[in-house]
Amino acid sequence: MPALIGTAGVTTTGPARAQAQAPRRASSLPHPTQSPLLTISGKIQATNGDGVAKFDRPMLNTMGSATIVTSTPWHDGPVRFDGVPMAALMEAVRPTGDTVTAFALNDYSVDLPLSDFTRFGVLLATHKDGAPMRVRDQGPLFIIYPFDSALELRTRLYYDRSAWSVVQLIIR
Repeated sequence: MPALIGTAGVTTTGPARAQAQAPRRASSLPHPTQSPLLTISGKIQATNGDGVAKFDRPMLNTMGSATIVTSTPWHDGPVRFDGVPMAALMEAVRPTGDTVTAFALNDYSVDLPLSDFTRFGVLLATHKDGAPMRVRDQGPLFIIYPFDSALELRTRLYYDRSAWSVVQLIIR
């Protein structure tokens, strides 16, 4: 497990570290072997069925991992989040748009610029403080920004972009 860097620490391992890699040439992704947690559609070039990309937990786990330790408006004190860098997830589906609309289980939706993912190191968290995130704990997937890393991230704009219980992303 990588070492954490203060409360604004962001560390990555695996494929997410090589952000300058050439995109995949194949137009298809592996198929989920378990119940999918996330569906991505819209302007994507890599799919695993009928214009969509579905991801189960094992697929997400193979995409590299990152850790963010940050304070949030929803928790007391700094929290450790582990999961998939959103940049790595986007690299897998090869988007041609520039905006992602995230949809949550409670029908919350929010637009995020794709550029945020590499600019800030945004994470699709699957674990909070070492435990898998459950729906009742804002899981199983939570888009999280490293709020403590920059004053500009401690604003309503970025708090609103941090959707929890995410089930679908549409690239526009």
